[in-house]
Amino acid sequence: MKKLLVICGLLFAVVASSQAQEGQRRGRMGGTPEERAKRQTEMLSERLKLSDEQKAKVNALYLEQGKKMVKLRDSLGDNREGFMGVMMKANEETNKKITAVLTDDQKKSFTALQEERREAIRKRQQENQR
Repeated sequence: MKKLLVICGLLFAVVASSQAQEGQRRGRMGGTPEERAKRQTEMLSERLKLSDEQKAKVNALYLEQGKKMVKLRDSLGDNREGFMGVMMKANEETNKKITAVLTDDQKKSFTALQEERREAIRKRQQENQR
């Protein structure tokens, strides 16, 4: 009987540990598509001073992209290179749609923000290669 309880306890610990790790992975990915869209919209709104109408449109665009990415990630599985290529193309399309919603001044700021992001990615890649 004691052995059974010990085994059940160990099994519970393993399951709990794997659940916690899964939660951490989701955290790195940014949560649900809705959470990511909200966070991205808020960040963009702070940087570009979006109107309420623009916020709604941008949020819808980010939400649409997020849902597509989840489906794509599930369908491609471990094919990281394939996923990255499709994701980059989807990001470009979403950025074009967002640009269409912005004013001329906001477009300039958005372009600068995109360049900042590219530079941050380059730096991370260089650090990872070391």
